[in-house]
Amino acid sequence: MLRRVPLILAIESSCVETAVAIVCGGPGRAAEVLASEVASQIELHREFGGVVPELASRNHSLHLRPLIEQALAHAGVTVAEVDAFAATTGPGLASSLLIGSTAAKAMACASRKPFLGINHLEGHLLSPFVGHTRVPPHLALIVSGGHTLLLDVGGPGIYQKLGSTRDDAAGEAFDKVGKMLGLPYPGGPEIERVARGGNPAAFDFPRSMLHDPHLDFSFSGLKTAVLYTLQRQPSPPPVADLAASFQQAVIEILVGKSLKAAQRTRHRVLAISGGVSLNLPLRAALARACQRARLELLIAPPDLCTDNAAMIAFAALLRHLAGESSPLDADIHPNLPLV
Repeated sequence: MLRRVPLILAIESSCVETAVAIVCGGPGRAAEVLASEVASQIELHREFGGVVPELASRNHSLHLRPLIEQALAHAGVTVAEVDAFAATTGPGLASSLLIGSTAAKAMACASRKPFLGINHLEGHLLSPFVGHTRVPPHLALIVSGGHTLLLDVGGPGIYQKLGSTRDDAAGEAFDKVGKMLGLPYPGGPEIERVARGGNPAAFDFPRSMLHDPHLDFSFSGLKTAVLYTLQRQPSPPPVADLAASFQQAVIEILVGKSLKAAQRTRHRVLAISGGVSLNLPLRAALARACQRARLELLIAPPDLCTDNAAMIAFAALLRHLAGESSPLDADIHPNLPLV
C-alpha cells in the first residue's frame, strides 16, 4: 500500500472567525482541503459597530471543540491520523489567538505530533495557491481589514516587503467610511452593495501617494476627505455616490500600486488575497489591468479570502514538508509582522 500523504489540522482564531481545517498533500501533489469549517461572529459584533475582543475570545471557546469534531468527521479521519497540528499565532487579537494556539498545542502534545505556529498573513499570502502543486515566484498583494501589503515572493517563506500602508489598511478604511455613511458593520460588503447604485465619478476623492515613486499606501487622507465631503452634503446625503466614489479611489490606488510593483520586479504573476479581494469591482479592475499588462492574475477563491483555517493548514503543510516545526512553548504575537 502506498504511503499516504501528510495530514495537517489547523485552527484559525485571530479575530472573529473560529475556523478549523484539515488539508493533505505531498511533494509534487497539490494540496487538498478535506474539511474547512468556519463559525463567524460577525452578527454578534455588528450591534457594537466593530469587534469586541472579550466577546470574540469567549465565542472562540464555545465554537472550537464542535468545529474540530465536525472537521474530523467531514474529512473522514481521526485525531490519531493527523501528522501535525497548526494554529495562527499572530497577528491578531491576543485573547483570540490564545484560544486556537493553546488547543493546537494541546492536541500536538497529547498526540506526540509536531506543532506549527503560522503567521496569519502568510496564510493569506499563500491562499491563491491552494490546489496548485507549487508556489512560484510572484508579486503578492494582501489587502484585508488590518493589512495592505505588497510583497516580492521568491517561494514559500521567501518574502520581501515592497510596500505597506502607513496608516489605515484598505479594509479598515472601508469599515470606517461605512460607519460614516450609516452602513452596518462590516463596511466593505455594504459599501460595495450601496455603490452599485452610485456614480463613481460623482466626487473626486484623492488617490493618496498613487504617483509617488515608493510602493507604500495611505488611506487616512481618503477617509478624511469622505468625512469632510459628507459634512457639506444636504440631508439625506447621496450615500450611493459617496460610496461609489470612495470605492473607486481605493481600487485605483490598489491597482496602480500593484502594476507599478509588477513593472519594478518584472514578475509575470500577480496574486491577490485577503478579505477586500472579495470586492467584485476590484477584481474586475485588476483583471482588466493585468490583461493589458500581460500579467497572470491569481485571486484566492471566495471561501479562502476571508479568515479561514484552510489557508493556515496549507501554509503549515508547506512548512511541515520542509521539515519545520515550532516549539510548544512558542508564544503568540498579536503584532507579528510577516517580514
